[in-house]
Amino acid sequence: MTDKRLTIQQRLLVAGTLFGMFFGAGNLIFPVHLGQMAGSNVAAATIGFIITAVGIPIFGVAAIGITHSDGLQTLSSKVGKGYGIFFTCLLYLTIGPLFAIPRCATVSFTTGIAPLLAENTPEWPFLLVFSAVFFGFVLFFSLRPGKITVWIGKIINPLFLIFFAVLVISALLSPGAPASSIEPIETYRTSAFFPALIEGYGTMDAIAGLAFGIVVIDVIRRMGIDNDDAIAKDVLSSGVFTGLLMILIYVVSILMGAQSRGLFELSENGGIALTQIANHYLGGLGQFILAFTITFACLKTSIGLVTACAETFVKMTGGKIPYRTWAILFTLFSFAVSNIGLSAIISYSVPMLMLIYPPAIALIVLAFIGKFFQHDRIVYITTMIGTWAAAVFDCMKSLPASVQTAFHMDTLVSFAAKYLPLFDKNLGWLLPAVIGFVIGMIFHLSRVRGTAAAS
Repeated sequence: MTDKRLTIQQRLLVAGTLFGMFFGAGNLIFPVHLGQMAGSNVAAATIGFIITAVGIPIFGVAAIGITHSDGLQTLSSKVGKGYGIFFTCLLYLTIGPLFAIPRCATVSFTTGIAPLLAENTPEWPFLLVFSAVFFGFVLFFSLRPGKITVWIGKIINPLFLIFFAVLVISALLSPGAPASSIEPIETYRTSAFFPALIEGYGTMDAIAGLAFGIVVIDVIRRMGIDNDDAIAKDVLSSGVFTGLLMILIYVVSILMGAQSRGLFELSENGGIALTQIANHYLGGLGQFILAFTITFACLKTSIGLVTACAETFVKMTGGKIPYRTWAILFTLFSFAVSNIGLSAIISYSVPMLMLIYPPAIALIVLAFIGKFFQHDRIVYITTMIGTWAAAVFDCMKSLPASVQTAFHMDTLVSFAAKYLPLFDKNLGWLLPAVIGFVIGMIFHLSRVRGTAAAS
């Protein structure tokens, strides 16, 4: 073992790699739409969004490093082996074929094809054809890993960031209206911080951070760092660089979205808003460049996610089901889901994110403070019991009212609203998680005292 650490240049390289993995379509459409909704309360909304869209994801990556885990399954197995398998499956399916991969195709369609259609033209046939071609390319390159993702990552992403910088500067120099003059929608009128906090869930970056952690660690190891403590520190410091860049992009995106309300009505989703803004400031050429770069960036992201999910499930099944089968299965399922449309995917993803984000956040926190209780499994178990029990209610509340009524969930939601603090802020899981942690610590400390007395 050596005490070698990364140089500043190497940290920037790792930060760039991490940024490339994190930054996708969702990282643009959600902040722009958030700005439109928050209006004059943009400052509080920005702070809330950054906490869940930047802070927690970076700590999620670092959690893998600080616990010296070789991936999410190892970290989540601190709760139990079965839990590690369950949570890893749930997380990868969420950032894979259930939501994130289909969203890539629908964002590309919304920004590239939908604006070209005549008014009142049904979109679904065009989405069907577009998504079929999109996922045809995804499957082709997923089954033949090569330099395509590297080429797109090194060429398309920088081009997109340059184009986006031009768009942002144009919008900020000639705003549709000052953000301070824009009336927030009702949800953001009294307290913009808490709804924006939940809006940050939509990027899916906190759960992605847990999945990406091992990739970043492998990159650092290849740079010659072999000390686990040094790796953990370098992961965190590189994450800080990534976080600063993401914060800058989020701040200007949210502000641009808020100011665009002087030009447009509140859009149905951020993909539509981004297209409208690009067309207004840069004309048809700008809209074409936006569509082209987002489509290729989403293609790269989709290929990476299909590959990551397929490799993960090959490992989890002990190779009994080959990579090719998983890749085809995930691609076909993503194709089917993508055809329900962007707005539907976003709305259906909310209940799942309300369910999975609380235990993901709790796991990250436990990973960082685990040294104080020697990562005793009992603390992990009791904390997760409290977190999951309450997160189920947050999930129920996020379901459509018709679903709640049909399955008689409205009574349970009313019960939670009455007895769970912060339930109205979508943070009803917080107190039960703390209570679970305290109970776990009591068990841990009593066990420590018993061991000491016996010796």
